[in-house]
Order: sequence, then structure tokens, then C-alpha cells
Amino acid sequence: MNNELKLGIWMDHSMAHLTEFSEKPLQSKLISSKFTHDEKSETFAKSEHIMHNKEQHQLSAYYKILGEEILKYHDVLLFGPTDAKLELYNILKADHHFDKIRIVTASAGKLTEPQQHAFVRDYFAKELVPKTSDNN
Repeated sequence: MNNELKLGIWMDHSMAHLTEFSEKPLQSKLISSKFTHDEKSETFAKSEHIMHNKEQHQLSAYYKILGEEILKYHDVLLFGPTDAKLELYNILKADHHFDKIRIVTASAGKLTEPQQHAFVRDYFAKELVPKTSDNN
């Protein structure tokens, strides 16, 4: 197996399940956004403007934590049902600390943990298959 560290992240705006691709059985680490649905409802009751600012601040902190984790890897797959993966991708691509990390995105619905593991395993296993060229 390739020694490059590979990570799959199933994510939405409220949580991220980080799964390292390895020969060992896959396990996930959970990182949650601090901006919960309850907090959103409570803040929205006060002011939509305040809610938006608080949400942006909390998402920024959430993406920063994810970015710190991603720095440990060479190859990262961001997948999930919302635009959160694209928002994080754009933030990372604008930061030169991530220039040497290959980051790709893929759409995926709401998945159970075993389904997330299978998605990560299938994605990175395809990369291990030698590519053949047809010279016909």
C-alpha cells in the first residue's frame, strides 16, 4: 500500500466524520460545528442579521479545525450531501498551506458510518489499481 496518508471526510454544516484510509479497519473521528440547530433557532428569534454573523463565525471555526486535521494528510476526499464540502474546498484552495495536498470533492447522500467507510475505501482503492493503456 502507498505510504501517503489518505483521508475521507463525510461532512455537512453541522458535523464531519473523518475516516483515514489504511490497511487497518477504518474508524471515524467526529468533529462537530458549534452552531447547532437549536442555537440557530434561538439566535434567529433575536435577529436574522445576528444569526447570520454568528453562523459565519461558527462555520469559520469549524472549517479551521477541519483544515488543521487535513494538514496531516497528502490526499483528501471531501464528500457529503450539502455545499459544506465545496465551501471548505474553496477555503483550502485559497490557502497556500494546502498546495501540496490533493483535495477532491464528491457528492454523497446521508450515509451511515459503515457506508461512509465503504465510500472512502472504494474511492481510494480505485487509485491503487494500476492503470493500463490501450495502444490500439
